[in-house]
Amino acid sequence: MQKTRLLKVGACAALLLSSSLSANEQQIDQVRERLLQIQPDLPIENVAPSAMPELYQVQIRGGRVLYVSASAEFIFQGQLLQVQDGVPVNLTEQAERKALVEQMQGLNTQEMVIFPAQSAQTSITVFTDPDCGYCQKLHSEVPELNAAGVDVRYLAFPRGGLAGPAYDSLVSVWCADDRLTAMTQAKQRKKIAQKTCRNPVEKHFALGQAIGVRGTPSIVLANGEIIPGYQPAKQLAAQALKAQQQIDQQL
Repeated sequence: MQKTRLLKVGACAALLLSSSLSANEQQIDQVRERLLQIQPDLPIENVAPSAMPELYQVQIRGGRVLYVSASAEFIFQGQLLQVQDGVPVNLTEQAERKALVEQMQGLNTQEMVIFPAQSAQTSITVFTDPDCGYCQKLHSEVPELNAAGVDVRYLAFPRGGLAGPAYDSLVSVWCADDRLTAMTQAKQRKKIAQKTCRNPVEKHFALGQAIGVRGTPSIVLANGEIIPGYQPAKQLAAQALKAQQQIDQQL
């Protein structure tokens, strides 16, 4: 008799769990549909319950995060903090960085211009424009970054858009037989052979816009942190290595 009762209790629990999951899935669908009604081309990557009850976290392509009420009536974009042991933790920043890390790891390295360290410990991914003075300064310090164990991975980001001298120069760099030499020459304001070919410049530019790049150099560390501008090599290397340590500790 007792065994039969336990089986019945287990069946009821399973039914309640199934019902709960179904209700949760319905709310997720409702949130997604509501957002797409407002903006049909919104590039939603994922919808999931947030740490705050009755609030859903919506991951947008490029790493941005929106928050939507369970009724899908209220929507906001901003920072959601949770107090953990008396310390405020920025959950939005964590989610955005995680998404950006996944994006950076998924990039095709064959479509980058990479200056490798002999004994690499980490890498930085740099959105660059050869006509940018601070990009030129950063590039002059690439040997110092490499010596500190930092790979420097370049992505193209012509500040003037997909036309003009900077765009043409970046296309020529990516189409060069020796991309590393061409990049260095472009950053030194030396004339490089004008070439065209199938290239990722437009793709890199779109990615930069999606993640909020507004100027160059914009530097993405291994943990998804974005440094919006030039940093001296010694300081940048220290930040890059610290970011890698954070990633390694999470593994």
